[in-house]
Amino acid sequence: MTETTNYQKSATKVALVTIVWNVLLSIGKLFAGIVAHSGAMISDAVHSASDVFSSIIVIIGVHIASRDSDRDHPYGHERLECVASVILATVLCVTGIGIGIKACKDIFAGNYADLTVPGMLALIAALVSILVKEAMFWYTRHYAKKLDSGALMADAWHHRSDALSSVGALIGIGGARMGYPILDSVASVVICVFIVKAAYDIFRDAIDKMVDHACDEATEKMLRDCVMSVPGVEGIDLLMTRVFGNKVYVDVEIRANGQETLSESHDIAEAVHSRIETAFPKVKHIMVHVNPA
Repeated sequence: MTETTNYQKSATKVALVTIVWNVLLSIGKLFAGIVAHSGAMISDAVHSASDVFSSIIVIIGVHIASRDSDRDHPYGHERLECVASVILATVLCVTGIGIGIKACKDIFAGNYADLTVPGMLALIAALVSILVKEAMFWYTRHYAKKLDSGALMADAWHHRSDALSSVGALIGIGGARMGYPILDSVASVVICVFIVKAAYDIFRDAIDKMVDHACDEATEKMLRDCVMSVPGVEGIDLLMTRVFGNKVYVDVEIRANGQETLSESHDIAEAVHSRIETAFPKVKHIMVHVNPA
């Protein structure tokens, strides 16, 4: 089994597991919200339902991004996973804004006395949601780091935002049951803020990966140290990196003894290429240029 195939199967498995749990949670929270008359819990159920759609996007994005290079795409398809993250962030943002608008209408209507106090079932559903969604966050985050998948990491934070929104729902429902029914709508506004913030973070990370954003300084320093450790390299004139989906491209210009033959200079460049490729598994492509010292 190739590394790409293994990556695709593992990511798909994680997404399918989260889809099953999100479907169960969505149905459970929607039922609890309707029966217990809780707007915050119904909003939370909508959020969980959006997680199902986001996981489907992850599966599609990972499948396309895992395709091998071809004539029309010689550099591969990794960036298409970023497209999946952007779509996910957009869905998340729209969901959050919709929840916020509905809650604000209830708050500014001013008929607080007419608001129905949520039942105990909504409180129990919020507790269960917090535990399940937090577990799903750590599960997805573990595989996102293991596979170095931006789309999976976005999905993980989607689960965390759902857990946080359930915390808001719990506080709102609890406050409403204590005699402050408006807190149920206030909780929905808090949920909206968490969702939009998560969407922004996911979107920004995806855009960074799509516009040839450079690696962090620590990674570039390690790359420089790696290059300088190769015998025959007398200095580095230029080192450029760019993140391409979940992979990294490196362009480096090294200095070598100008009196050496072309064959000897080529051997040094090959050694630099091999050293980087071995030390940095995320690096997909390396271009080494040799300048005379």
